Amino acid sequence: MTKEFDLAALLAERGAERYELHARHLNHQLPRMLRTIGFDKVYERAEGAHFWDADGNDYLDMLAGFAVMGLGRHHPVVRKALHDVLDASLADLTRFDCPPLPGLLAEKLLSYSPHLDRVFFGNSGTEAVETALKFARYATGRPRVLYCAHAFHGLTTGSLSVNGEDGFREGFAPLLPDTAVPLGDLDALARELERGDVAALIVEPIQGKGVHEAPPGYLRAAQELLHRHRALLIADEVQTGLGRTGKFYAFQHEDGVEPDLVCVAKALSGGYVPVGATLGKDWIFQKVFSSMDRVQVHSASFGSNAQAMAAGLAVLSVMENEEIVANAAAVGDRLKSRLVELVDRYELLADVRGRGLMIGIEFGRPRSLRLRSRWTMLQAARKGLFAQMVVVPLLQRHRILTQVSGDHLEVIKLIPPLIIDAADADRFVDAFTEVMDDAHNGGGLMWDFGKTLVRQAVANR
Repeated sequence: MTKEFDLAALLAERGAERYELHARHLNHQLPRMLRTIGFDKVYERAEGAHFWDADGNDYLDMLAGFAVMGLGRHHPVVRKALHDVLDASLADLTRFDCPPLPGLLAEKLLSYSPHLDRVFFGNSGTEAVETALKFARYATGRPRVLYCAHAFHGLTTGSLSVNGEDGFREGFAPLLPDTAVPLGDLDALARELERGDVAALIVEPIQGKGVHEAPPGYLRAAQELLHRHRALLIADEVQTGLGRTGKFYAFQHEDGVEPDLVCVAKALSGGYVPVGATLGKDWIFQKVFSSMDRVQVHSASFGSNAQAMAAGLAVLSVMENEEIVANAAAVGDRLKSRLVELVDRYELLADVRGRGLMIGIEFGRPRSLRLRSRWTMLQAARKGLFAQMVVVPLLQRHRILTQVSGDHLEVIKLIPPLIIDAADADRFVDAFTEVMDDAHNGGGLMWDFGKTLVRQAVANR
């Protein structure tokens, strides 16, 4: 007799095998990496901006699932919306009707960027970027897309073509026609546009890798240059959008910037149902979907599904009702200002930058000989090890989850749920201060762990 499926029983029976299951059946390097850096934790439950382990210890999440959990985990409004849509037993994904939820979510999203007219729904940030690349190339009739050095726009083939990290691109060529230009370099952009084959420039208003913001005036000037050459501006707001930087979209920090295409995802999901959206101007959509024969020229099997649309509508409702964007701006200002005060206090701390709740903490070569010799040892083995040395005690000793902001970078990126409060911000700064005190005072455990990382880095060469 076949047993009825029981999820709770399955997790109770097999949950302890989680790391072994991943090592055996999934990406085998993930559990290996987690064990090496001491991140092989077992989290039992989560709510808002916090996790708890089996012993009831509370962990502060300053990572938000790589910015997916904008509202934190298990927001009651989003949960209720998903229960409601499941209970409604809708005729979903018939593919031959026009259900109301996609139209309602598109209408609501577009209200935050009135210069845009239409939306295509996919399932992820990289799909949103793929859509924008396809639409830009078709609408302009040109093949080449420009991107900024050090950019990250996803890892599928099209989005990989505009990825500024060689480590991700290596071994996957040939990719789409593309060219990197330095972020903020208008002369480089102008030179590429003069060739006459550029469809678009895709840009993150604040780059996720390293947390580098486009210089003041760059986006507007780039937009003018692009339009003069009949090319498009694509804003990748997958990470920076939906309030992350203290505005609904990060491009809104600069007056007069009206991208032709905007990509969003991550936080729109509410942390439950994958979703991506590409917003664009009417004339672009009119060109792509130019006739009934082309009605399916671009589509996604699960795009516009009812669960994702309900989650998105609930997320936007919560953002308005709970003033999430204002909270991100206020708490982000408090967090950043307290961190900036530490730059003069610690010689290993080089810079603090960012907007709202997207903050980069950069470390740099110290002045004193004692610290400089240790720093040099780490740098010789692998750049980025000191930042990892900070991330580990933040988790192990202070139960705060953070991340290094990219391979070979001495930068920690803070992208917590947008619902964190002043107490959460202060908890992070106090913990970070203790870790930096330990590093500057020659804390044995921290530097001993650095030696472990050095040995691991050498072994991986």
